[in-house]
Amino acid sequence: MDGGRRELSTPIKNLFQIRDNETNIRTEMLAGLTSFITIAYIIAVNGAILSIAGMPYEAATIATVFAALVGCMLMAFWAKSPLILAPGMGDNAFFVFTLVFAFGLTWQQALAAVCIAGIVFFLTSVTKGAMYLSKTIPVSMIRAMTAGIGFFIGFLGLKNGGVIVPSESTFVQLASLSDPHALTTMLTLVIVVPLFLRGVKGNFLIGIIAGTIIGVLLGIVDFSAMGSFRFSMAGYENVFFSFDFSQISTFNFWIAVFSLSMVIIFANMGAQLGMLPDDSKFKRSFQANALSIIAASMLGCSPTTTAAESATGIAAGGRSGLTPFIAGILFIPALFVIPLLKMIPNEAIAPVLVIVGCLMIQGIKDIKLDDFTEAFPAFLMMAVMPLSFSIVNGIAFGFIAYPIVKIATGRRSEVSGTMYVIAALFLLYFILGAL
Repeated sequence: MDGGRRELSTPIKNLFQIRDNETNIRTEMLAGLTSFITIAYIIAVNGAILSIAGMPYEAATIATVFAALVGCMLMAFWAKSPLILAPGMGDNAFFVFTLVFAFGLTWQQALAAVCIAGIVFFLTSVTKGAMYLSKTIPVSMIRAMTAGIGFFIGFLGLKNGGVIVPSESTFVQLASLSDPHALTTMLTLVIVVPLFLRGVKGNFLIGIIAGTIIGVLLGIVDFSAMGSFRFSMAGYENVFFSFDFSQISTFNFWIAVFSLSMVIIFANMGAQLGMLPDDSKFKRSFQANALSIIAASMLGCSPTTTAAESATGIAAGGRSGLTPFIAGILFIPALFVIPLLKMIPNEAIAPVLVIVGCLMIQGIKDIKLDDFTEAFPAFLMMAVMPLSFSIVNGIAFGFIAYPIVKIATGRRSEVSGTMYVIAALFLLYFILGAL
């Protein structure tokens, strides 16, 4: 029996370079399970967010599962890296609120933008483009971009959870906490935050389940959304390979592609370099990430990203491609509970957005706040995103302001040619938008 088990494990060890990574199959499988438990919440959340853009919920959720599966397999077999690729929270918000609402693209046209941005990402990953951009764009701009998206996502969570509501006199205000929607969100947040702080495995998933139960008790859950509780692929054909390139000749479309490319390239570069136990795996991991975004657009999904939750699997000992392989395989059974996921209220998902938003702003500490020429453009970028409800507007304000304050203080030598080009493009975007 032991001999047979060793014969079975040998090909696995060779395929995923288990010995080279100084790990073992049991540890890698546990790391994969841990990673999946911590990222599984995206199955429920992503479809709900994409449906805001008009995508059918069931089809978007199926696309989410397939995109995560393909992403994890690319990371497992191409990069042989322990990172997990799945649709990301900041990316789905960018897809809906920037590509669709701000730029006025249909979700099909937004998928086309994702596809081209993925190709740009891939070309960057196979050339020296990634290293060039990382050296020519200031760290403060990269960190402010991620932090601004974090503030935006946090605001979105509070809004969707009914905690922040419209006001005629002050634009927005705090809702009455006796309101069942706001109360569900706050009670769920009180549950999720301690679970997260204590590192409980599956904390987000547990929080979403608890929030749904609270929502049931407070009467805000729509049970009719469950339907007959049966899984069906019917309707998925409406999002599969449904991208629309009809706007490809417009300036608006290419500014959308440029903005998305900037976000996905720098966000994933920072995440991978920050989490990979072995930096030698970065190049292929970066390439796998780019290919997964192209695949996600074909599958009908928002961009995949290097999940921050990968850190949990790495902390559990994950070092090889077997970790994402196990996590990817575990996404398949999730397809059969999609009808059940439809009854999860926004108020149960909102606390996850708030916490993820908080995690994303931590890069602020890398911004030189004592240097006004660095702090001011970063501040504009972070402030304008949530206040204008547009990620791209925030990015544009920051990149336009950066060369202006540098020139005004006689420090133009600190501005690269790339920054001037980017600032000019965003300035042109505003000028054309005003015509």
